[in-house]
Amino acid sequence: MSMETIPKDLRGLRACLVCSLIKTFDQFEYDGCDNCDEFLRMKNNRDNVYDCTSSNFDGMIAVMSPQDSWVCKWQRINRFTKGVYAISVSGRLPAGVVREMKSRGIVYRPRDTSQK
Repeated sequence: MSMETIPKDLRGLRACLVCSLIKTFDQFEYDGCDNCDEFLRMKNNRDNVYDCTSSNFDGMIAVMSPQDSWVCKWQRINRFTKGVYAISVSGRLPAGVVREMKSRGIVYRPRDTSQK
């Protein structure tokens, strides 16, 4: 596991709205999202970090071997990279990002479970 994936500080944490990976704002801006940056393009883009992440999330899961974890399967993160993930993330992606994901054949499933 890359040490860049683990949050460096407990203040200013944000979670990706697509995969729920948790990092600091600066880590998202510097490295992008390890799972979603090919279509979210957060690396070196402050506006996309604000639009595609949320500071409002519940719970944390530290993932060391996602493919072997029943928790990861339950959270639908078993195909993602190792790291720290939120259980639920409040917020919605901008409509333009959702359209781009759909055009690439990627289904957007909101990570907000507070509404259920």
